[in-house]
Amino acid sequence: MFGYSMVQMVRAHAHKLDKPLREQVLNQYKPFKWTPCFLHKFFEGVIKRRKKFSVIIEFEKGCYREGCQQVEQVFNSHSRCKIRNEFARVSCCSAELTPIALEKILTSCNRVKKIYLNGEVQALLDTAVAAANARDIERNGTTLTGKGVTIAVIDTGVHPHQDLSGRIVDFADFINQRNEPYDDNGHGTHCAGDALGDGAASSGRYRGPAREANLVGVKVLNKLGSGSLETVMQGVEYCINYNERNIDSRIDIINMSLGAPALRYESETEDPMVKIVNAAWDVGIVVCVAAGNSGPSPQTIASPGVSQKVITVGALDDRDTVERDDDDVASFSSRGPTVYDKKKPDIVAPGVNIISLRSPKSYIDKLQKGNRVGTDYISLSGTSMATPICAGIVALMLEHDSSLSPDQVKERLMLGTDLWNDPDQYSPYIYGAGYINAENSIPK
Repeated sequence: MFGYSMVQMVRAHAHKLDKPLREQVLNQYKPFKWTPCFLHKFFEGVIKRRKKFSVIIEFEKGCYREGCQQVEQVFNSHSRCKIRNEFARVSCCSAELTPIALEKILTSCNRVKKIYLNGEVQALLDTAVAAANARDIERNGTTLTGKGVTIAVIDTGVHPHQDLSGRIVDFADFINQRNEPYDDNGHGTHCAGDALGDGAASSGRYRGPAREANLVGVKVLNKLGSGSLETVMQGVEYCINYNERNIDSRIDIINMSLGAPALRYESETEDPMVKIVNAAWDVGIVVCVAAGNSGPSPQTIASPGVSQKVITVGALDDRDTVERDDDDVASFSSRGPTVYDKKKPDIVAPGVNIISLRSPKSYIDKLQKGNRVGTDYISLSGTSMATPICAGIVALMLEHDSSLSPDQVKERLMLGTDLWNDPDQYSPYIYGAGYINAENSIPK
């Protein structure tokens, strides 16, 4: 096996190929076990020219344009290869390439730092809002509702639900390129309601913390709740570019109730998904990310939740009560430390049996008919639900003080938490800083 050219390529350039891409390349040889030896060379030649990989190419710092030109030169002499999207601010591009083109890039393009497989990313209010102390908070004689603040929900899309009427200010679709808001999965609509639904269809009963905030829907996951590293990066970059175009009506918060298993790079900043969320954070957008639903085992925090900058949210089971004595972290909520041995999650919020907006005839709506609540709502559980509740509370904080930086928001959220009654049972790798408390996080 070691005599095959693609195997030699992987061995020689392992430091420039992430583990999933190395495995994909090597997996091409599995059928050779049942193929006569004299045909191996022929079939390898066919694979090298016909197989295609979807990848993210990262260039050396400061060499983005030159690196793209080198890759383009390789693609010009190899069919079925192309650059798909450019992410200049994090020195990356997405591409489709054949193994023979990959080999040429690795041997001749000296500006290429690393190549990643364009892997799969998946989608991971009732009592919950009151339990988070986020209902009807008053400051300076005004009830905070998130008015004037905009939240981008990067997810499966958003259904134009009654509870969001008049507040969907923009919509972008990186799956089907449609222009009007829709959600064929239902996950994104539920998350939007968790953050900023106004409860219009339930006389105010099922509403999120930021019931007057604006919403930008960004669809990066398909009908089955699945997307790719590329589509997620496109969605975050869209939000960054949106703010450059709309100085007076910018996106203040990004909610990402999605993720992928975290891979162990030299540091979390080498993870392309971490790179892009950090870029959004650095330009002033507060990013709230789900911890993941792979608990109770340790080191299960998903990417991009492993980022040390963003707010990573775990799920709390509030037992459907406002009182906190019976609360505990949900068993499914991912635990720290991260694969880089860093503390995460940052905070926990209600995420079990959360009643929020239903997207009629969507995939989840059909799959979980028994979870419907009346005709307009549906109950779901996950760190996916906890994260937008946190994002809604951040909207209240920014309505109260729009000058807060993302770092200041995160610090106030974590300082304002409640801890459990039994300190001996407390672990920062399970509870983060503690249970989110909106009242404590917004100074009077």
